Amino acid sequence: MLKLGIMGYGNLAKGVECAIKQNPDCELKAVFTRRDPEQVKVRTEGVPVVSVDNICDYKDEIDVLVICGGSATDLPKQTPELAKYFNVIDSFDTHATIPEHFAKVDAVAKENGHIAMISCGWDPGMFSLMRLYGNCVLPEGKDYTFWGKGVSQGHSDAIRRVEGVKNGKQYTIPVPEALEAVRNGEDPELTTRQKHTRECFVVAKEGADLKKIENDIKTMPNYFADYDTTVHFISEEEFNANHAGIPHGGFVLRSGVTGWDKENKHIIEYSLKLDSNPEFTSSVLVAYARAINRLHNEGVNGCKTVFDIAPAYLSPLSDEELRAHLL
Repeated sequence: MLKLGIMGYGNLAKGVECAIKQNPDCELKAVFTRRDPEQVKVRTEGVPVVSVDNICDYKDEIDVLVICGGSATDLPKQTPELAKYFNVIDSFDTHATIPEHFAKVDAVAKENGHIAMISCGWDPGMFSLMRLYGNCVLPEGKDYTFWGKGVSQGHSDAIRRVEGVKNGKQYTIPVPEALEAVRNGEDPELTTRQKHTRECFVVAKEGADLKKIENDIKTMPNYFADYDTTVHFISEEEFNANHAGIPHGGFVLRSGVTGWDKENKHIIEYSLKLDSNPEFTSSVLVAYARAINRLHNEGVNGCKTVFDIAPAYLSPLSDEELRAHLL
């Protein structure tokens, strides 16, 4: 059995708990929280909820700790710190600072003989693999990634951390004309702003400065500054009625040519349509937790990404079963 721990208990962590239930070779050992453990109720019978202050008491009971914090402020601190004591995996999704996050986590994991995995989910994660495969198969070509329409957990988390914000959701929306041009093989040169728009729905705290909130969101580096962003201020009732779900999805395309004179054109397209962004991300995390535990048992340590993991390590099936049924 793969013995897993969960750090945090928000939407992503609840999805991890569901994913563990669907994988018979996995077992949830404990949920760790910064809140009062008495106030956190998990769905798996018999699993303790433990204060993060006591997390080290479980370092010999957990094969992989799944860290479910936000990328804006939680994971940059939590993942390298917890890699001292556990094999860890996170879903860090601030693309611009992945190299920096990797370097910090890698140093700690190697120093302590642990394996860590960062930026695991569907993007970064599954979409990253599709971009890599596309580049390798069609070396002469262009990459295009479109996200949405859907709720970005990382961007929504960033909104909620803005001063004066009580609650918020952010929807990433592909520009239809840009997506269609790529599918038509036009190979357009697209800026970040030309590919997507961002739409934010915000519940402000009483007395908050709405103009300041809007400006803080629109000018936030790595999240909103490079996009056309619309901010809507709505009531808490409207938010709960119309923005309770967390759908998402998107497209990865690679347009390229083959032939001696580059006479043949090809387009690779990979798409996802997700009812629940966090639950799908959680399912990816659990599969890769299995993989890095196997690697650790083989003596591997340090930080890894999806690029470093052979697909067979993700599956509970044997190599023989994989060849017989999936190859």
